[in-house]
Amino acid sequence: MKEIRIDCAHQSEADLLLAKEQAQLLFRLNHTMPMTEEYDELLHRLFPDMGTGSRINTPLTVVRAHNVKIGRNVIIMNGCLMMSAGGITIDDEVQIAANVQLISNNHDLENRMVITCKPVHICRRAWIGAGATILPGVTIGENSVVGAGSVVTRDVESNTIVAGNPARVIKKI
Repeated sequence: MKEIRIDCAHQSEADLLLAKEQAQLLFRLNHTMPMTEEYDELLHRLFPDMGTGSRINTPLTVVRAHNVKIGRNVIIMNGCLMMSAGGITIDDEVQIAANVQLISNNHDLENRMVITCKPVHICRRAWIGAGATILPGVTIGENSVVGAGSVVTRDVESNTIVAGNPARVIKKI
């Protein structure tokens, strides 16, 4: 998996404008009555490729929302954080509990203004427990479960339950 590097000290005007627009859109979404037409319209403006039947509860924090792809019938509960410079893909029928962190970027140790990015992929029918953290470059396999509070630093095979910090295999399902 190729790492992408972004120098935050030298962003283009277009990138800065997009970041501003998305931040303002996210603010409006987080301050709008849920389950209304206005809420749905704001959600689809923030995530234009979001699949049908998907639901995201606020509050939500997302940086670089244009790098997030959300499938059909996905449920994301309140308090989710998405740091998506490296890209985040959430396949169909995924369940993400409250206060989950999906992080596809980190800072370079030598130059903190540079972020290093690797994509996060949550495969079909996976379930991410409350308060779990998924780190850059991780794929959660199809039909897998990540226990509450876990920190996932490596790929999780399909049909596997993991838990802990760092997450380790509990059992195959």
